[in-house]
Amino acid sequence: MDFSSGEDSDISESEMDEYEDKTYEKLKNGNHNVKNSNETFTCPYCPKKKKRDYLYKELLQHASGVGNSSSDKRSAKEKANHLALVKYLEKDLASPSKPVNENDPPVGCDHDEKLVWPWTGIVVNIPTKRTEEGRYVGESGSKLRDELKSRGFNPTRVHPLWNFRGHSGSAVVEFCKDWPGLHNAMSFERAYEADHHGKKDWLANNDQKSGLYAWVARADDYNSTGIIGDHLQKIGDVRTISDIMEEEARKQGKLVSNLKNLIEVKNKCLKEMEERCTQTTVSLSNIIEEKDKLLQAYNEEIKKIQLSARDHFQRIFKDHEKLKLLVESQKTELEHRGVELEKREARNESESKKLAEEIEKNAIRNSSLQLASLEQEKADVNVLKLAEDQKRQKEELHKRIIQLEKQLDAKQALELEIERLRGSLNVMKHMGDDGDVEILEKVDTILKQLREKEGELEDLEALNQTLIVKERKSNDELQEARKELVNDLKDLASRAHIGVKRMGELDSKPFHEAMKRKYNEEEAEDRASELCSLWEEYLKDPDWHPLKVIAVDGNHQQVIDEEDEKLNDLRKELGDEVYKAVTAALMEINEYNPSGRYIISELWNYPEGRRATLEEGVMFILKQWKVAKRKRGMS
Repeated sequence: MDFSSGEDSDISESEMDEYEDKTYEKLKNGNHNVKNSNETFTCPYCPKKKKRDYLYKELLQHASGVGNSSSDKRSAKEKANHLALVKYLEKDLASPSKPVNENDPPVGCDHDEKLVWPWTGIVVNIPTKRTEEGRYVGESGSKLRDELKSRGFNPTRVHPLWNFRGHSGSAVVEFCKDWPGLHNAMSFERAYEADHHGKKDWLANNDQKSGLYAWVARADDYNSTGIIGDHLQKIGDVRTISDIMEEEARKQGKLVSNLKNLIEVKNKCLKEMEERCTQTTVSLSNIIEEKDKLLQAYNEEIKKIQLSARDHFQRIFKDHEKLKLLVESQKTELEHRGVELEKREARNESESKKLAEEIEKNAIRNSSLQLASLEQEKADVNVLKLAEDQKRQKEELHKRIIQLEKQLDAKQALELEIERLRGSLNVMKHMGDDGDVEILEKVDTILKQLREKEGELEDLEALNQTLIVKERKSNDELQEARKELVNDLKDLASRAHIGVKRMGELDSKPFHEAMKRKYNEEEAEDRASELCSLWEEYLKDPDWHPLKVIAVDGNHQQVIDEEDEKLNDLRKELGDEVYKAVTAALMEINEYNPSGRYIISELWNYPEGRRATLEEGVMFILKQWKVAKRKRGMS
């Protein structure tokens, strides 16, 4: 049924609500065709519009936009018709197949209208009672909230408004801040409007009001004077749906931009990781290929070695079998010859002569051995003689040192005498030559004595130089003899009475003991070897000098600096025994080779723990020689 042209006359603003209700009843009764099919709809009040087919959502937006338009071009009747169409679409044509999306802004209201946000409803004309004290009381907010919830409006809170007289008969209904909250608020308002208990009905002065009146708070409610306006100004602000949608769009755009940038960064990182993964895969493939080649070459080499070893063992086994057979045949042959010799010995004199000749040859061999033994004894005697010569040279060196000290004393006394004579001569010269014959004779006598003393001094200096040269030569010979002793005694056990000690050598036993407390036997040995090598390098380092000089009984001595950081860390980590081994090696190398900082061999007296003298070394060799000679005599 088309819209009648007889109804073209316009209506006033006050008649819009009544006309809207009539139009809604006509739509419900089917006087106007709205639904074309299950998918498309049409607007019966816009017959001249080019677009006639709408989707449900499109038609709802069209009707809402026209009905809530504030433009003066739209007549009141046209707005009322479209508002009735909105109510008809939402209440009668909204089906489960065409639900309203509550996550979107509602389409049944003006998006430019200012509403109180967070979405708030106003309830007035709440029944109250006056108490004996003269104050008014009414229903609690929780009870009213439960009633509204049971009707499907889902408020979050109902706040009754109180003044100095008590309950004011009005309350504020708070909804969620999101779009579903606005949907609930608008449904709340439309429900009361449908029962003629909306805001317009409350403000109309036509008759007495009964029951609750409710609506959604807008800008005029927010700016009103009174308890409702004051409370709204405390809890919220005035905003339009368009402003909130723009703000959400900005936030969503910013979020999308941030997510886009994040995705770009992640994609860039992913690309870099893919490139690295590709490089790593290529490198890994090359390494695996190289490893396979090395493994193949290693297996081939091992196979060759095993084949070579097997061939070698087979040859050795064959040679051994051949030698075994040869020895057995020679043994059998010798046994036969022995039997034959025994038979021939009894009956053949020629064989006896041969035996005698062999005996003679053996005697000659024995005599040769005796001569060799005599030669060995002569060599031993020469060693003894060398030791005695070294001892004698040392004694002579001591005698020369004593003689040099005496000559030095004599030289110093002679120099003092010469100085004294020169002083006397100078005194005589200063006294002048007044012709005194006695003074002149004394001067001549002093001059002669001075020349004689100077001659004696020159002779003593020449003798002193000769003795110094001989002393140096003897000292060099003694040093060479000491080196020969060190070389000869190197192979002896370190626990002998006299032996060779490597000064500055680090004792590895404490390191092994310390590592055994942390690791198993095999790993402890490797760790100890590594630590020993490391601390041997530290001992050789000339820049590391953990020593300090202190005064003891007026003498300066070098001792270990106990504040050295490296040594303290060693003691804390490995214990006192390792610390003592390192400091002992450090003191030895500082005493015997401080400039070179490397290990040197020294003749050592182990029982007394000191440097052995040359005489002790010679005596030890003589003792060893006597023991060896006695063993040879016993054998």
